[in-house]
Amino acid sequence: MASRFLKLSVLLQKYRAPLLIASCGGVFTANMFYHVFPDSSYRQLYQAWHKGEPVVLSEKLESVFQQVLKDFGISSAKNFSAFASFGFHPVGAGVPWLPAGAQIGIPANFNSTTDDLSGITNRNIFISGKTVDWSSEAGSALKEALVFSAEAQKFAIAREVARLQSGGPVLTAAVAPFCLGGVWVYSVVLKQVFGLHGGPMLMRGAVNIVALGIGAVSYFLTSDALSQWIDYSSDKRAAGMSREYARGGVEFYDKILSRNKMLRSLMGQKGEEMYAPSGNLFPAHVLQLKHTPYTSRREGILALMKEEKA
Repeated sequence: MASRFLKLSVLLQKYRAPLLIASCGGVFTANMFYHVFPDSSYRQLYQAWHKGEPVVLSEKLESVFQQVLKDFGISSAKNFSAFASFGFHPVGAGVPWLPAGAQIGIPANFNSTTDDLSGITNRNIFISGKTVDWSSEAGSALKEALVFSAEAQKFAIAREVARLQSGGPVLTAAVAPFCLGGVWVYSVVLKQVFGLHGGPMLMRGAVNIVALGIGAVSYFLTSDALSQWIDYSSDKRAAGMSREYARGGVEFYDKILSRNKMLRSLMGQKGEEMYAPSGNLFPAHVLQLKHTPYTSRREGILALMKEEKA
């Protein structure tokens, strides 16, 4: 057994550069897969269905989507397409400059207006195993939080367009292979510092474990920091297109915060674990930093409006 382990160690040491390149390339490819083929992966995951058939995006929302692309200065819309998704706010994947382009999912509640709530009230939403009663006080408050003005809808779509157009998916996918390469660098540097290149195998193994731990921490910190930077950058680009988009951004985050406060109340203990009293999201796990706070994203847009007004 020890002999096999020694042979494997020698093999890894001999071909470490090609193996490192192949590993980093494999991780990057895996992370980019559903962005390279969004139509057959991401869209299938988020596509809205009704009575066993995929929901077709309404003419109204298709028109809004095309208007956002026009406002963004995208002359050729062939690399961006929209579909009807489930959920309550737009989602997106893909890279516009690749052959498959980018896909943006727009939810059914974006069809709703204060005068016509059919995009919301004709859906059954289960919270803690119970269907939401839209006529109740809590249901009415949640319903109001799910209705967005045309300005807020445009902003919500525009921030996804901004994120995808700026290569957000590529940057996000590059974090893991970058940190994986960092593990090898940490390992080499630590062994060099402590003079362990020719030392006992046990000590070298311990150093490798330490390097792996540093790499894991680097991944979580870098991934979260990059995610927040992309979120703020996308908001700024979307809100910076016009005063109308900026107002829509403030409303959009106001509505999300209101919705999350209602969900916190309706979901009981689970809601308190997921949502802060302010409406922001709590971290998914201990090693993850806070999600980009909706309150600070809203404040960022307000600050941008003040700068433009000054």
